[in-house]
Amino acid sequence: MFEDSYLWFKALHVISVMAWMAGLFYLPRLYVYHTNAETGSELSETLKIMERRLLRAIMYPAMVSSAIFGTLLLFEIQAWDQGWLHVKLLCVGLMIVFHFMLAKYRLDFLADKNQKTEKFYRMINEVPTILMIVLVIMVIVKPF
Repeated sequence: MFEDSYLWFKALHVISVMAWMAGLFYLPRLYVYHTNAETGSELSETLKIMERRLLRAIMYPAMVSSAIFGTLLLFEIQAWDQGWLHVKLLCVGLMIVFHFMLAKYRLDFLADKNQKTEKFYRMINEVPTILMIVLVIMVIVKPF
């Protein structure tokens, strides 16, 4: 029984994380395009819709399901005393903070009050990549 539930939790966790990461990669890219769109233009209004749908229909459900299945995995593997898990959980916490920062930036665009530059959004677009690299190394290599 343990192995069956563990493998299901693991598969659902990986699927959820992949969907969440796709959104974390794509939303800042939409913000780059939105920064260059004229306020009130058709492009700006279209980007607002795309950003809302990405965040609400994909990113929030994927983040929640990642957390649920990840938590179920934690109780299956019982690795609370291992350093790699602490680093992984720190990175997950940073990803959640980043997710909510992106959600806040969406509200700025929605109100036509974005103050950030295209360069800013290009730079923060690298944050999920860095976190992903650390997360994968922690989970696969388990260096400590």
